Amino acid sequence: MTALTTSTTSDSGVPSPTYDRSAASVGIVHFGFGNFHRSHQAMYLDRLMGSGDGLDWGICGVGVLPQDAAMRDAMRAQDCLYTLVVRHPDGSLEPHILGAVLEYLFAPEEAEAVYDRLADEAVRIVSLTVTEGGYLKNAATGAFDATDPAVVHDAGDLEHPQTAFAFIVEALRRRREAGQAPFTVLSCDNLQGNGDIARQTIVGFARLVDPGLADWIEAEVSFPNCMVDRITPATTDADRETLARDFGIEDRWPVPAEPFTQWIVEDHFPLGRPRLETVDVQFVDDVKPYELMKLRLLNASHQAIAYLGAPLGYTLVDETMRDPRVTRFLERYMADEAAPTLGELPGIDLPAYMATLIERFANPGIKDTLVRLATDGANRMATFTLPAVRANLEAGRPVRLGALMVAAWAEYWALIARGGLADTEVPPDVHADELRAAAADEDPAAFVEIEAVFGDLGRDGTFREAYLQARAALAAEGVAATLDEVLG
Repeated sequence: MTALTTSTTSDSGVPSPTYDRSAASVGIVHFGFGNFHRSHQAMYLDRLMGSGDGLDWGICGVGVLPQDAAMRDAMRAQDCLYTLVVRHPDGSLEPHILGAVLEYLFAPEEAEAVYDRLADEAVRIVSLTVTEGGYLKNAATGAFDATDPAVVHDAGDLEHPQTAFAFIVEALRRRREAGQAPFTVLSCDNLQGNGDIARQTIVGFARLVDPGLADWIEAEVSFPNCMVDRITPATTDADRETLARDFGIEDRWPVPAEPFTQWIVEDHFPLGRPRLETVDVQFVDDVKPYELMKLRLLNASHQAIAYLGAPLGYTLVDETMRDPRVTRFLERYMADEAAPTLGELPGIDLPAYMATLIERFANPGIKDTLVRLATDGANRMATFTLPAVRANLEAGRPVRLGALMVAAWAEYWALIARGGLADTEVPPDVHADELRAAAADEDPAAFVEIEAVFGDLGRDGTFREAYLQARAALAAEGVAATLDEVLG
Protein backbone atom coordinates (compact mmCIF):
# COMPACT_ATOMS: atom_id res chain seq x y z
CA MET A 1 0.00 0.00 0.00
CA THR A 2 1.26 3.47 -0.96
CA ALA A 3 1.02 6.41 1.46
CA LEU A 4 0.08 9.33 -0.78
CA THR A 5 2.90 11.89 -1.22
CA THR A 6 4.63 13.62 -4.11
CA SER A 7 7.30 10.90 -4.23
CA THR A 8 4.80 8.02 -4.42
CA THR A 9 2.21 9.16 -6.97
CA SER A 10 4.06 7.65 -9.92
CA ASP A 11 4.09 4.26 -8.17
CA SER A 12 0.36 4.18 -7.47
CA GLY A 13 -0.84 3.15 -10.92
CA VAL A 14 -3.64 5.71 -10.58
CA PRO A 15 -3.83 8.76 -12.88
CA SER A 16 -1.90 11.55 -11.17
CA PRO A 17 -0.51 15.01 -12.04
CA THR A 18 1.61 14.99 -15.17
CA TYR A 19 2.63 18.61 -14.65
CA ASP A 20 5.53 19.85 -12.53
CA ARG A 21 3.92 20.94 -9.27
CA SER A 22 7.20 22.47 -8.11
CA ALA A 23 6.91 24.92 -11.02
CA ALA A 24 3.36 25.90 -10.08
CA SER A 25 2.48 28.92 -7.92
CA VAL A 26 -0.51 30.10 -5.91
CA GLY A 27 -2.98 32.39 -7.69
CA ILE A 28 -6.16 31.48 -5.79
CA VAL A 29 -6.87 31.42 -2.05
CA HIS A 30 -9.88 29.33 -1.09
CA PHE A 31 -11.83 29.52 2.18
CA GLY A 32 -14.02 26.56 3.15
CA PHE A 33 -11.71 23.81 1.96
CA GLY A 34 -14.04 20.81 2.09
CA ASN A 35 -15.06 17.95 -0.14
CA PHE A 36 -17.12 19.99 -2.58
CA HIS A 37 -14.32 22.40 -3.38
CA ARG A 38 -11.92 19.49 -3.86
CA SER A 39 -14.31 17.62 -6.18
CA HIS A 40 -15.24 20.70 -8.18
CA GLN A 41 -13.14 23.89 -8.43
CA ALA A 42 -9.85 22.17 -7.58
CA MET A 43 -10.66 19.38 -10.04
CA TYR A 44 -11.17 21.89 -12.87
CA LEU A 45 -7.85 23.59 -12.02
CA ASP A 46 -6.11 20.21 -12.01
CA ARG A 47 -7.54 19.49 -15.47
CA LEU A 48 -6.29 22.84 -16.71
CA MET A 49 -2.80 22.30 -15.32
CA GLY A 50 -2.78 18.83 -16.84
CA SER A 51 -3.28 20.45 -20.23
CA GLY A 52 -0.10 22.44 -19.73
CA ASP A 53 -1.85 25.70 -18.86
CA GLY A 54 -2.62 27.62 -15.67
CA LEU A 55 0.38 26.69 -13.51
CA ASP A 56 0.21 30.17 -11.97
CA TRP A 57 -3.32 29.48 -10.69
CA GLY A 58 -2.55 26.96 -7.97
CA ILE A 59 -4.73 26.93 -4.85
CA CYS A 60 -3.94 27.78 -1.24
CA GLY A 61 -6.65 26.27 0.95
CA VAL A 62 -7.51 28.01 4.22
CA GLY A 63 -9.31 26.51 7.19
CA VAL A 64 -10.89 29.02 9.58
CA LEU A 65 -12.73 26.72 12.02
CA PRO A 66 -11.01 24.81 14.86
CA GLN A 67 -12.13 21.48 13.37
CA ASP A 68 -10.23 22.32 10.18
CA ALA A 69 -7.06 21.19 11.94
CA ALA A 70 -7.87 17.66 10.75
CA MET A 71 -7.82 18.78 7.12
CA ARG A 72 -4.55 20.63 7.73
CA ASP A 73 -2.95 17.46 9.08
CA ALA A 74 -4.21 15.38 6.15
CA MET A 75 -3.16 17.84 3.46
CA ARG A 76 0.29 18.53 4.86
CA ALA A 77 1.04 14.83 5.36
CA GLN A 78 0.24 14.26 1.67
CA ASP A 79 1.92 17.33 0.15
CA CYS A 80 -1.64 18.64 -0.46
CA LEU A 81 -2.38 15.73 -2.81
CA TYR A 82 -5.63 13.78 -2.53
CA THR A 83 -7.67 11.26 -4.48
CA LEU A 84 -10.93 12.11 -6.21
CA VAL A 85 -12.94 8.90 -6.61
CA VAL A 86 -15.73 9.12 -9.19
CA ARG A 87 -18.54 6.68 -8.39
CA HIS A 88 -20.36 5.44 -11.48
CA PRO A 89 -23.95 4.10 -11.41
CA ASP A 90 -22.74 0.59 -12.33
CA GLY A 91 -20.71 0.47 -9.13
CA SER A 92 -17.31 1.01 -10.74
CA LEU A 93 -14.84 3.48 -9.21
CA GLU A 94 -12.55 5.83 -11.11
CA PRO A 95 -9.80 7.37 -8.94
CA HIS A 96 -7.64 10.37 -9.89
CA ILE A 97 -4.90 11.93 -7.77
CA LEU A 98 -5.25 15.72 -7.96
CA GLY A 99 -2.49 18.25 -7.43
CA ALA A 100 -3.85 21.77 -8.03
CA VAL A 101 -3.79 22.50 -4.29
CA LEU A 102 -0.30 23.67 -3.38
CA GLU A 103 -0.65 24.92 0.18
CA TYR A 104 -2.93 24.67 3.21
CA LEU A 105 -3.05 27.25 6.00
CA PHE A 106 -4.82 26.81 9.34
CA ALA A 107 -6.06 30.30 10.22
CA PRO A 108 -6.59 29.86 13.99
CA GLU A 109 -2.82 29.35 14.35
CA GLU A 110 -1.51 31.07 11.21
CA ALA A 111 -3.53 34.24 10.81
CA GLU A 112 -0.58 36.37 9.68
CA ALA A 113 0.47 33.73 7.15
CA VAL A 114 -3.08 33.89 5.73
CA TYR A 115 -2.87 37.68 5.52
CA ASP A 116 0.54 37.48 3.85
CA ARG A 117 -0.81 35.11 1.24
CA LEU A 118 -3.87 37.28 0.60
CA ALA A 119 -1.61 40.34 0.21
CA ASP A 120 0.53 38.57 -2.39
CA GLU A 121 -0.04 40.27 -5.75
CA ALA A 122 0.09 36.86 -7.42
CA VAL A 123 -3.23 36.09 -5.70
CA ARG A 124 -5.91 37.40 -8.03
CA ILE A 125 -8.93 35.37 -6.92
CA VAL A 126 -10.24 34.54 -3.45
CA SER A 127 -12.95 31.90 -3.58
CA LEU A 128 -15.39 30.56 -1.01
CA THR A 129 -17.43 27.48 -0.15
CA VAL A 130 -18.52 28.30 3.40
CA THR A 131 -22.04 26.75 3.06
CA GLU A 132 -25.38 28.48 2.61
CA GLY A 133 -25.52 29.37 6.30
CA GLY A 134 -22.02 30.80 6.45
CA TYR A 135 -22.74 34.24 4.99
CA LEU A 136 -23.69 35.91 8.28
CA LYS A 137 -27.16 36.82 7.09
CA ASN A 138 -30.62 36.58 8.56
CA ALA A 139 -32.25 33.43 7.17
CA ALA A 140 -35.66 35.08 6.86
CA THR A 141 -34.72 38.51 5.47
CA GLY A 142 -31.43 37.72 3.78
CA ALA A 143 -29.89 40.90 5.21
CA PHE A 144 -26.38 41.01 6.70
CA ASP A 145 -26.56 40.26 10.43
CA ALA A 146 -24.26 42.67 12.25
CA THR A 147 -25.30 41.12 15.60
CA ASP A 148 -23.94 37.66 14.75
CA PRO A 149 -21.49 36.71 17.53
CA ALA A 150 -18.74 35.93 15.01
CA VAL A 151 -19.21 39.36 13.39
CA VAL A 152 -19.08 41.10 16.76
CA HIS A 153 -15.91 39.22 17.67
CA ASP A 154 -14.13 39.85 14.38
CA ALA A 155 -15.01 43.52 14.21
CA GLY A 156 -13.10 43.94 17.47
CA ASP A 157 -10.22 41.54 16.77
CA LEU A 158 -9.01 41.46 13.18
CA GLU A 159 -5.73 39.90 14.28
CA HIS A 160 -7.51 36.65 15.22
CA PRO A 161 -10.64 36.44 13.03
CA GLN A 162 -13.18 33.64 13.22
CA THR A 163 -14.68 34.19 9.74
CA ALA A 164 -13.39 34.19 6.19
CA PHE A 165 -15.04 37.55 5.62
CA ALA A 166 -12.97 39.33 8.26
CA PHE A 167 -9.81 37.95 6.64
CA ILE A 168 -10.99 39.18 3.24
CA VAL A 169 -11.89 42.66 4.48
CA GLU A 170 -8.63 43.16 6.35
CA ALA A 171 -6.63 41.79 3.40
CA LEU A 172 -8.38 44.19 1.05
CA ARG A 173 -7.57 47.04 3.45
CA ARG A 174 -3.90 46.07 3.43
CA ARG A 175 -3.83 45.80 -0.37
CA ARG A 176 -5.50 49.20 -0.68
CA GLU A 177 -2.96 50.80 1.67
CA ALA A 178 -0.11 49.22 -0.30
CA GLY A 179 -1.52 50.54 -3.58
CA GLN A 180 -2.27 47.04 -4.85
CA ALA A 181 -5.26 46.13 -6.99
CA PRO A 182 -7.98 44.14 -5.18
CA PHE A 183 -8.50 40.46 -5.87
CA THR A 184 -11.78 39.13 -7.24
CA VAL A 185 -14.05 37.41 -4.69
CA LEU A 186 -15.71 34.29 -6.14
CA SER A 187 -18.41 32.58 -4.07
CA CYS A 188 -18.98 28.97 -5.10
CA ASP A 189 -21.79 28.25 -2.63
CA ASN A 190 -25.32 27.13 -3.44
CA LEU A 191 -26.99 30.53 -3.14
CA GLN A 192 -29.00 32.50 -5.64
CA GLY A 193 -26.81 35.47 -6.48
CA ASN A 194 -23.91 34.03 -4.48
CA GLY A 195 -21.60 36.80 -5.65
CA ASP A 196 -24.13 39.44 -4.68
CA ILE A 197 -24.51 37.86 -1.24
CA ALA A 198 -20.74 37.68 -0.79
CA ARG A 199 -20.59 41.39 -1.68
CA GLN A 200 -23.34 42.15 0.86
CA THR A 201 -21.52 40.31 3.64
CA ILE A 202 -18.08 41.72 2.90
CA VAL A 203 -19.27 45.29 2.45
CA GLY A 204 -21.51 44.97 5.52
CA PHE A 205 -18.60 43.80 7.63
CA ALA A 206 -16.27 46.45 6.20
CA ARG A 207 -18.78 49.15 7.06
CA LEU A 208 -18.54 48.14 10.72
CA VAL A 209 -14.78 48.68 10.82
CA ASP A 210 -14.07 51.31 8.13
CA PRO A 211 -16.87 52.98 6.13
CA GLY A 212 -14.36 54.39 3.64
CA LEU A 213 -13.00 50.92 2.97
CA ALA A 214 -16.55 49.66 2.47
CA ASP A 215 -17.13 52.32 -0.19
CA TRP A 216 -13.88 51.35 -1.93
CA ILE A 217 -14.81 47.66 -1.92
CA GLU A 218 -18.22 48.46 -3.39
CA ALA A 219 -16.60 50.47 -6.18
CA GLU A 220 -13.49 48.40 -6.93
CA VAL A 221 -13.96 44.72 -6.03
CA SER A 222 -15.58 42.25 -8.44
CA PHE A 223 -17.99 39.62 -7.09
CA PRO A 224 -19.06 37.41 -10.03
CA ASN A 225 -21.99 35.06 -9.53
CA CYS A 226 -21.62 31.41 -10.47
CA MET A 227 -23.58 28.17 -10.54
CA VAL A 228 -21.88 25.02 -9.24
CA ASP A 229 -23.09 21.45 -9.45
CA ARG A 230 -21.67 18.12 -8.39
CA ILE A 231 -23.09 15.73 -5.80
CA THR A 232 -20.25 15.15 -3.35
CA PRO A 233 -20.92 13.03 -0.23
CA ALA A 234 -18.92 13.14 2.97
CA THR A 235 -15.85 10.91 3.15
CA THR A 236 -16.22 7.74 5.24
CA ASP A 237 -13.80 5.16 6.60
CA ALA A 238 -15.25 2.80 4.00
CA ASP A 239 -14.02 5.16 1.27
CA ARG A 240 -10.51 5.06 2.70
CA GLU A 241 -10.59 1.29 3.08
CA THR A 242 -11.87 0.72 -0.46
CA LEU A 243 -9.20 2.97 -1.93
CA ALA A 244 -6.50 1.12 0.02
CA ARG A 245 -7.85 -2.34 -0.79
CA ASP A 246 -8.71 -1.89 -4.47
CA PHE A 247 -6.08 0.63 -5.56
CA GLY A 248 -3.31 0.38 -2.98
CA ILE A 249 -3.46 4.05 -1.99
CA GLU A 250 -3.40 5.22 1.61
CA ASP A 251 -5.21 8.57 1.48
CA ARG A 252 -6.22 10.25 4.72
CA TRP A 253 -9.05 12.18 3.09
CA PRO A 254 -10.14 11.01 -0.37
CA VAL A 255 -13.15 12.65 -2.01
CA PRO A 256 -16.07 10.64 -3.47
CA ALA A 257 -18.23 12.27 -6.16
CA GLU A 258 -20.70 11.54 -8.93
CA PRO A 259 -19.59 11.65 -12.59
CA PHE A 260 -21.68 14.74 -13.42
CA THR A 261 -20.11 18.15 -12.91
CA GLN A 262 -21.03 21.65 -14.08
CA TRP A 263 -19.73 25.16 -13.46
CA ILE A 264 -21.19 28.33 -15.02
CA VAL A 265 -19.50 31.62 -14.13
CA GLU A 266 -20.07 35.30 -14.86
CA ASP A 267 -16.99 36.50 -16.71
CA HIS A 268 -15.84 39.48 -14.63
CA PHE A 269 -12.26 39.07 -13.39
CA PRO A 270 -10.38 42.39 -13.59
CA LEU A 271 -6.99 40.84 -12.73
CA GLY A 272 -7.48 37.92 -15.08
CA ARG A 273 -8.55 34.34 -14.57
CA PRO A 274 -7.48 30.82 -15.52
CA ARG A 275 -8.60 29.72 -19.00
CA LEU A 276 -11.08 27.24 -17.56
CA GLU A 277 -13.29 27.40 -20.66
CA THR A 278 -10.80 24.94 -22.17
CA VAL A 279 -11.83 22.35 -19.55
CA ASP A 280 -15.62 22.74 -19.92
CA VAL A 281 -16.36 25.63 -17.54
CA GLN A 282 -18.97 27.93 -19.09
CA PHE A 283 -18.45 31.70 -18.86
CA VAL A 284 -21.55 33.84 -19.38
CA ASP A 285 -22.74 37.43 -18.97
CA ASP A 286 -25.54 36.53 -16.54
CA VAL A 287 -25.58 33.28 -14.58
CA LYS A 288 -28.70 33.94 -12.52
CA PRO A 289 -31.25 32.00 -14.63
CA TYR A 290 -29.06 28.88 -14.55
CA GLU A 291 -28.27 29.33 -10.87
CA LEU A 292 -31.94 29.63 -10.02
CA MET A 293 -32.71 26.48 -12.04
CA LYS A 294 -30.22 24.42 -10.09
CA LEU A 295 -31.16 25.75 -6.64
CA ARG A 296 -34.91 25.34 -7.06
CA LEU A 297 -34.75 21.97 -8.80
CA LEU A 298 -31.74 20.03 -7.53
CA ASN A 299 -31.17 21.59 -4.11
CA ALA A 300 -34.84 21.90 -3.18
CA SER A 301 -35.37 18.29 -4.24
CA HIS A 302 -32.55 17.26 -1.92
CA GLN A 303 -34.50 18.78 0.96
CA ALA A 304 -37.63 16.86 -0.03
CA ILE A 305 -35.67 13.61 -0.22
CA ALA A 306 -34.29 14.12 3.29
CA TYR A 307 -37.56 14.97 5.03
CA LEU A 308 -39.72 12.44 3.22
CA GLY A 309 -37.11 9.68 3.30
CA ALA A 310 -36.09 9.64 6.97
CA PRO A 311 -39.61 9.00 8.38
CA LEU A 312 -39.96 6.17 5.85
CA GLY A 313 -36.94 4.51 7.45
CA TYR A 314 -34.37 5.29 4.76
CA THR A 315 -30.85 6.55 5.46
CA LEU A 316 -29.38 6.87 1.95
CA VAL A 317 -30.50 8.97 -0.99
CA ASP A 318 -30.43 6.19 -3.59
CA GLU A 319 -32.55 3.84 -1.47
CA THR A 320 -35.05 6.66 -0.90
CA MET A 321 -35.23 7.14 -4.66
CA ARG A 322 -36.24 3.50 -5.08
CA ASP A 323 -39.52 4.43 -3.40
CA PRO A 324 -41.83 5.34 -6.31
CA ARG A 325 -43.84 7.73 -4.11
CA VAL A 326 -40.78 9.89 -3.46
CA THR A 327 -39.75 9.83 -7.10
CA ARG A 328 -43.25 10.85 -8.24
CA PHE A 329 -43.34 13.64 -5.67
CA LEU A 330 -40.05 15.06 -6.96
CA GLU A 331 -41.20 14.86 -10.57
CA ARG A 332 -44.45 16.62 -9.75
CA TYR A 333 -42.87 19.24 -7.50
CA MET A 334 -40.21 20.15 -10.05
CA ALA A 335 -42.64 20.34 -12.95
CA ASP A 336 -45.64 21.92 -11.23
CA GLU A 337 -44.21 24.28 -8.61
CA ALA A 338 -40.46 24.80 -9.16
CA ALA A 339 -40.19 25.09 -12.96
CA PRO A 340 -42.91 27.78 -13.29
CA THR A 341 -40.82 30.11 -11.09
CA LEU A 342 -37.70 29.97 -13.28
CA GLY A 343 -38.41 32.18 -16.30
CA GLU A 344 -36.41 31.92 -19.53
CA LEU A 345 -33.47 29.47 -19.67
CA PRO A 346 -31.67 29.90 -23.01
CA GLY A 347 -30.20 26.67 -24.33
CA ILE A 348 -31.70 24.47 -21.58
CA ASP A 349 -34.02 21.52 -22.24
CA LEU A 350 -35.78 21.75 -18.88
CA PRO A 351 -37.71 18.43 -18.99
CA ALA A 352 -34.48 16.64 -19.91
CA TYR A 353 -32.60 18.40 -17.09
CA MET A 354 -35.24 17.36 -14.55
CA ALA A 355 -35.13 13.76 -15.79
CA THR A 356 -31.35 13.80 -15.43
CA LEU A 357 -31.70 14.93 -11.80
CA ILE A 358 -33.87 11.91 -10.99
CA GLU A 359 -31.22 9.64 -12.52
CA ARG A 360 -28.43 11.36 -10.60
CA PHE A 361 -30.25 11.11 -7.27
CA ALA A 362 -30.77 7.38 -7.85
CA ASN A 363 -27.08 6.62 -8.50
CA PRO A 364 -26.41 3.68 -6.13
CA GLY A 365 -22.68 4.32 -6.22
CA ILE A 366 -22.86 7.67 -4.44
CA LYS A 367 -24.15 6.41 -1.07
CA ASP A 368 -25.08 9.94 -0.05
CA THR A 369 -26.85 10.22 3.30
CA LEU A 370 -30.11 11.91 4.17
CA VAL A 371 -28.54 13.50 7.23
CA ARG A 372 -26.01 15.30 5.01
CA LEU A 373 -28.83 16.71 2.88
CA ALA A 374 -30.69 17.83 6.02
CA THR A 375 -27.65 19.53 7.58
CA ASP A 376 -28.24 23.26 8.11
CA GLY A 377 -31.79 22.75 6.85
CA ALA A 378 -33.09 26.09 8.10
CA ASN A 379 -30.74 27.99 5.82
CA ARG A 380 -31.17 25.52 2.98
CA MET A 381 -34.97 25.54 3.05
CA ALA A 382 -34.91 29.34 3.27
CA THR A 383 -32.61 29.42 0.24
CA PHE A 384 -33.95 26.64 -1.98
CA THR A 385 -37.64 26.03 -1.22
CA LEU A 386 -39.28 29.00 0.44
CA PRO A 387 -38.43 31.48 -2.36
CA ALA A 388 -40.31 29.27 -4.84
CA VAL A 389 -43.30 29.14 -2.46
CA ARG A 390 -43.28 32.94 -2.27
CA ALA A 391 -43.00 33.29 -6.05
CA ASN A 392 -45.96 30.97 -6.58
CA LEU A 393 -48.05 32.81 -4.00
CA GLU A 394 -47.32 36.14 -5.69
CA ALA A 395 -48.32 34.68 -9.08
CA GLY A 396 -51.48 33.02 -7.71
CA ARG A 397 -50.16 29.52 -8.48
CA PRO A 398 -50.58 26.42 -6.26
CA VAL A 399 -48.22 25.82 -3.35
CA ARG A 400 -49.59 22.49 -2.14
CA LEU A 401 -46.41 20.51 -2.82
CA GLY A 402 -44.08 23.15 -1.40
CA ALA A 403 -46.26 23.36 1.70
CA LEU A 404 -46.12 19.57 1.99
CA MET A 405 -42.31 19.75 1.89
CA VAL A 406 -42.35 22.27 4.74
CA ALA A 407 -44.81 20.12 6.69
CA ALA A 408 -42.56 17.09 6.17
CA TRP A 409 -39.66 19.16 7.50
CA ALA A 410 -41.71 20.04 10.60
CA GLU A 411 -42.69 16.40 11.15
CA TYR A 412 -39.05 15.41 10.71
CA TRP A 413 -38.09 17.70 13.60
CA ALA A 414 -41.07 16.46 15.61
CA LEU A 415 -39.69 12.95 15.10
CA ILE A 416 -36.32 14.15 16.38
CA ALA A 417 -38.00 15.78 19.39
CA ARG A 418 -39.64 12.43 20.23
CA GLY A 419 -36.29 10.65 20.03
CA GLY A 420 -37.35 8.85 16.87
CA LEU A 421 -34.00 9.25 15.10
CA ALA A 422 -30.61 8.05 16.31
CA ASP A 423 -28.13 10.74 17.34
CA THR A 424 -26.10 10.05 14.19
CA GLU A 425 -29.19 10.81 12.09
CA VAL A 426 -29.89 14.22 13.66
CA PRO A 427 -28.46 16.96 11.42
CA PRO A 428 -26.49 19.93 12.76
CA ASP A 429 -28.47 23.16 12.41
CA VAL A 430 -27.89 26.59 13.90
CA HIS A 431 -31.64 26.79 14.53
CA ALA A 432 -31.90 23.25 15.95
CA ASP A 433 -33.30 24.22 19.37
CA GLU A 434 -35.96 26.44 17.83
CA LEU A 435 -36.91 23.87 15.20
CA ARG A 436 -37.19 21.07 17.76
CA ALA A 437 -39.29 23.10 20.18
CA ALA A 438 -41.63 24.51 17.52
CA ALA A 439 -42.10 21.13 15.83
CA ALA A 440 -43.11 19.59 19.17
CA ASP A 441 -45.49 22.44 20.07
CA GLU A 442 -49.16 21.52 20.45
CA ASP A 443 -49.95 24.22 17.90
CA PRO A 444 -48.69 22.91 14.52
CA ALA A 445 -48.55 26.48 13.20
CA ALA A 446 -45.74 27.29 15.65
CA PHE A 447 -43.21 25.84 13.24
CA VAL A 448 -43.94 28.28 10.39
CA GLU A 449 -44.03 31.13 12.87
CA ILE A 450 -40.26 30.92 13.44
CA GLU A 451 -39.51 34.47 12.33
CA ALA A 452 -35.80 33.89 11.73
CA VAL A 453 -36.60 31.24 9.11
CA PHE A 454 -39.99 32.07 7.59
CA GLY A 455 -40.25 35.83 8.05
CA ASP A 456 -43.84 36.78 7.23
CA LEU A 457 -44.52 33.67 5.11
CA GLY A 458 -46.11 31.86 8.05
CA ARG A 459 -48.79 34.53 8.18
CA ASP A 460 -49.84 34.08 4.56
CA GLY A 461 -53.32 32.55 4.64
CA THR A 462 -52.97 30.39 1.51
CA PHE A 463 -49.63 28.92 2.52
CA ARG A 464 -50.65 28.49 6.14
CA GLU A 465 -53.79 26.54 5.21
CA ALA A 466 -51.89 24.27 2.80
CA TYR A 467 -49.18 23.67 5.40
CA LEU A 468 -51.64 22.85 8.20
CA GLN A 469 -53.57 20.42 5.99
CA ALA A 470 -50.35 18.65 4.99
CA ARG A 471 -49.06 18.60 8.57
CA ALA A 472 -52.31 17.07 9.83
CA ALA A 473 -52.24 14.41 7.12
CA LEU A 474 -48.62 13.49 7.82
CA ALA A 475 -49.25 13.28 11.56
CA ALA A 476 -52.38 11.15 11.17
CA GLU A 477 -51.53 8.96 8.20
CA GLY A 478 -47.74 9.05 7.75
CA VAL A 479 -45.63 9.95 4.74
CA ALA A 480 -46.55 7.03 2.47
CA ALA A 481 -50.32 7.43 2.75
CA THR A 482 -50.10 11.22 2.48
CA LEU A 483 -48.04 10.99 -0.71
CA ASP A 484 -50.48 8.45 -2.15
CA GLU A 485 -53.34 10.86 -1.48
CA VAL A 486 -51.58 13.98 -2.75
CA LEU A 487 -50.22 12.33 -5.88
CA GLY A 488 -53.39 10.43 -6.68
